[in-house]
Amino acid sequence: MTGPTPSPTRALVEAGWAVRVLDLGGAEDKAALLDRCARVLELPDWFGRNWDALADSLGDPGVGPKAAHGLVLVVTGWQEFAERRPGDWATAREVFAEAVERRRGDDAALTVVLGLS
Repeated sequence: MTGPTPSPTRALVEAGWAVRVLDLGGAEDKAALLDRCARVLELPDWFGRNWDALADSLGDPGVGPKAAHGLVLVVTGWQEFAERRPGDWATAREVFAEAVERRRGDDAALTVVLGLS
């Protein structure tokens, strides 16, 4: 007999990943996206709230939440943000993709998941 299936988040945490949810629902602009990133990802005070600073922060495994295998960032509400601010969303996607690639093979990898809700 098996027990209840753990939630995906719980399973990831138990497997040694840090999991954070970046909810962009209602985010009006780039500033709101970057503020939410700073809060959710526990970015340091020096975080400059610009695209380069976000790229540097996400690409550095020493910045933000720590766990044995790395960080899973689940982005929700992104469809609404993408419709409202397509240019900013395109840049954010590029920053996420570059950070994932930069940390590929590191002990503390980065995975970005776009939630479909």
